Amino acid sequence: MARMFGTDGVRGVANIELTCPLAFRLGQAAVRFQGPRIIVGKDTRLSGDMLEAAVCAGITSMGGTALVAGIIPTPAIALLAKQLECDGGIVISASHNPPEYNGIKLFDGKGFKLPDEVEDRIQEAIESGTMDENRPAGDAVGTIVEVPDAVERYVAHAVNSIATQGIDFDGLKVALDCGHGASSVSSGSALRQLKADLHAMNDDFTGLDINVQCGSTNLEPLKGFVAEIGADAGIAHDGDADRVMLVDSQGNEIDGDMMEAVLAIDMKQRGCLPHDTVVSTVMCNLGFVRCMEERGIRVVQTKVGDRYVLEEMLAQGYAIGGEQSGHLILLDHNSTGDGLMTAVQFLAATRRLGMTIDEAAHVFTRYPQELINVRVSDKEAVKTNDAVQSAVKAAEDAMGSTGRVLLRPSGTEPLVRVMVEAASDEDAKRHCREIADVVIAELGID
Repeated sequence: MARMFGTDGVRGVANIELTCPLAFRLGQAAVRFQGPRIIVGKDTRLSGDMLEAAVCAGITSMGGTALVAGIIPTPAIALLAKQLECDGGIVISASHNPPEYNGIKLFDGKGFKLPDEVEDRIQEAIESGTMDENRPAGDAVGTIVEVPDAVERYVAHAVNSIATQGIDFDGLKVALDCGHGASSVSSGSALRQLKADLHAMNDDFTGLDINVQCGSTNLEPLKGFVAEIGADAGIAHDGDADRVMLVDSQGNEIDGDMMEAVLAIDMKQRGCLPHDTVVSTVMCNLGFVRCMEERGIRVVQTKVGDRYVLEEMLAQGYAIGGEQSGHLILLDHNSTGDGLMTAVQFLAATRRLGMTIDEAAHVFTRYPQELINVRVSDKEAVKTNDAVQSAVKAAEDAMGSTGRVLLRPSGTEPLVRVMVEAASDEDAKRHCREIADVVIAELGID
């Protein structure tokens, strides 16, 4: 049985793979497995209205109440599920994917994504056809209630998190790329309220332009805009604004590793970095790890995926974790990745540390990183193949403490990802190519 849920909800081409009947069933499942009070939000995709209607029909068909927040960032639903004492939340979004895609992700009443075992139970219930048993009728069917101040609540939460620190962004010129996505309704308002000199782009939407050559997955338009207006910083979101990437005044990229480093340094200085530890994934840059070590901060690395970062944070009581892609979790402020919160906390940290944004972009030196994807017949065999392991050891011995090798089977495709970091770009490419060639010879397929 193919798994219905991917790493971030159920996703596919809207009305072809992600259909209204499936959205209806997922709405029903939210009530059955979470409870009757469900808050629903969506990004700006054209298919959002269609899928929202189906999801809400599913919720109400089970006697639930659908609280409709409209167009709003994903992290806002996680926040509002708690604020409004809901049993769960649903976001209709395909995040950074193209406009024709959409997705449905579910949160529990505390704003956390559902664990794998609950998703599996939902899939079993949907595929077994038992979801319609004991349907309510008459006055027991549910209702739809709009939440007119949903966005304002989310923006206020971000603004207050900075204002209570006695900080604002007066005098800071900021360029913002909303990617024609959900941040169009929120991030600009928050930054203006914090007194930033804000200049926004791609903050309108047609439903067909979300993530198209813009936003956090394509920073070139933002870099050009920063240069054009002479901004101190540029901020870019993906479609549902759970991630953020920044650029400095010179167009240098500030990714999740850079942001996490600056935030961790600031938190440690303020005495609010539990266990002097941050969480990242095995894909974080070696320069980030070295930077943290030099400042007495430990880096715990997990498998790739924000759910694994969050699991480690919750299990050990850590407050900050993230991925290079700009997906950061700050548990003092929200229960999931929050692009707006990450951006404003990062800007506040630079002010408190006395850093310019340009200086923050160079808080550590990135190690050159090379990645080659190899299509293989058996991706798990890479872990035990003697020739591959010998090639890895040879590269590790040659680099010593100045580099590292990561071999990782893809979670979704028949691929092995070969990644090498080294002191020089030349070494990274050479060692990566040598290891990839051995993987191809031993396990590769055309």
